[in-house]
Amino acid sequence: MKVLVGCEYSGTVRRAFALLGHDAWSCDLLPAEDRSNKHIVGDVRDVLHLGWDLLVVCHPPCTRLCRSGRRWLSGPGKMTPPKKLPKGRTWESMKREFDEAVNLFLACWNAPVEHVAIENPEMHDLARDRMPEIPKPQMVQPFWFGHPEYKATGWYRKNLPELKETNRLPEPERDSKEWKAWNRVWRMPPNENRGHERSRFFPGMADALAVQWSEHVMERKAA
Repeated sequence: MKVLVGCEYSGTVRRAFALLGHDAWSCDLLPAEDRSNKHIVGDVRDVLHLGWDLLVVCHPPCTRLCRSGRRWLSGPGKMTPPKKLPKGRTWESMKREFDEAVNLFLACWNAPVEHVAIENPEMHDLARDRMPEIPKPQMVQPFWFGHPEYKATGWYRKNLPELKETNRLPEPERDSKEWKAWNRVWRMPPNENRGHERSRFFPGMADALAVQWSEHVMERKAA
């Protein structure tokens, strides 16, 4: 089975599929951290047409699409300048980033690939207005797959089933030391690598989606 993992430079999801014997490739604007020769440096949109059975897009830019970013895109009404913009940003740059994020999502969703999964938070209304009729994302957590962490992860799926938890951990008591450790992702101090570190994929979730979604695709191909 040919698998393309878009917007991933760590290789975590690519390796999960490769371990199952699939012809798995990753693609990102950055070089592969593991220096794999199964990684394409470039825009994922340039390789969507190469006959993939499954497309998994792991970390597309989502800052302008997710609900937490809604405040920067609208004052009164819709798509009007807010009272305050992030430091060093302009209204034109915010709109441009929003358009770019929408276009990337749509290009992947409408790719000539039968089975597609795109990782993105639940979108705000302005992003939804630009989308076709897409299902709500399935929201999952790393602790469903053996990682003691909180990070709500949304999956928009086309012709793919919901992910099933594989190793759910009991949640710690709220505000306990362990609970604070589980919120590591949200408590990272600002630094130049914060965005990359927050977007790192969880191996347990990668293993789960590789097994479950490849089984589903292979069954459909054999039918």
